[in-house]
Amino acid sequence: MRTITPARHKVASVKRQLPVGKVDLLSIPLFAITMAAEARTLGARSELRRPGDLDGWTREELSDPSPPADPLIPVGYESRDTIASLAMLAGNVAVNLAFAGVLNKANRALFGKRVANLGARRGGFLAAMLAWDFLYYWDHRWQHERRIFWANHVTHHSSEHYNLSTALRQPWSGYLLSWVFLPMPLVGFTPAQTLRAGQLNLLYQYWIHTEVIDRLPSAAEAVLNTPSDHRVHHGANPQYLDKNYAGILITWDKLFGTFEPEVRRVKYGLTKNIETFNPIRIAYHEFADIAHDVRRAKGWRNKLGYVWKHPGWQPTESAT
Repeated sequence: MRTITPARHKVASVKRQLPVGKVDLLSIPLFAITMAAEARTLGARSELRRPGDLDGWTREELSDPSPPADPLIPVGYESRDTIASLAMLAGNVAVNLAFAGVLNKANRALFGKRVANLGARRGGFLAAMLAWDFLYYWDHRWQHERRIFWANHVTHHSSEHYNLSTALRQPWSGYLLSWVFLPMPLVGFTPAQTLRAGQLNLLYQYWIHTEVIDRLPSAAEAVLNTPSDHRVHHGANPQYLDKNYAGILITWDKLFGTFEPEVRRVKYGLTKNIETFNPIRIAYHEFADIAHDVRRAKGWRNKLGYVWKHPGWQPTESAT
């Protein structure tokens, strides 16, 4: 009778694991209940902002950190915006299911060639959570710093609202950066640990997409990514651009110089909003813009620049 070693058994169990697990299934009623509660809470507010209410502000007004912090006045919900976000979630799930087999196969292959067994040590799952959170910081940061990756992530920033439904406005091209997390099985985190760490990290980020919560106690604000921190990340204010990339621990932003506190009222959305609720347009408009820029660019250096340089990059000279 053949004996299966514990490590081999773990890999075998992952082969039978469905892409959609209990965490995902339990999240569905959680999302519905909390969004309904948030919408009801915001609907009872005597004052709400309008999307675009800061469009007339100057760059200096949007950026000036010297006045006292602006009071938190929520934008609230808008039915078409929420429906668009839910449609983006449905597409995201479909794409992830389509690529789950390929990603699981890569994780199993790397786990089979692992150079360490970090996941088997005491506290292995907590270490997996920490490792995922660290890699997520860089995954998120690179999506803001490289246009081809931004073309995927811009989906999540395209809403001019900020509520729990915004958290569900997920992109359809996440496979472009799946490789960022491949070191985890290579150092000994099982594919199951890696998958669960990613699920819980993303689930944590759901609740921080809200204007119902202003500030948490200072001890929590010092370490955790909070609603206040993440509102900054969704801001198109000049001082808020490309800040606060954290997943769970805001410590990474403070360590790598990308932290910005919430002071000025946040102008949600993009520096140039796309003004659409069409899911296809939301998902792929930046890819279409890249293709347009590449076609009209002169020289391969400029063509590659439009793909790989930071969003908004423009050539300074003619290239051949």
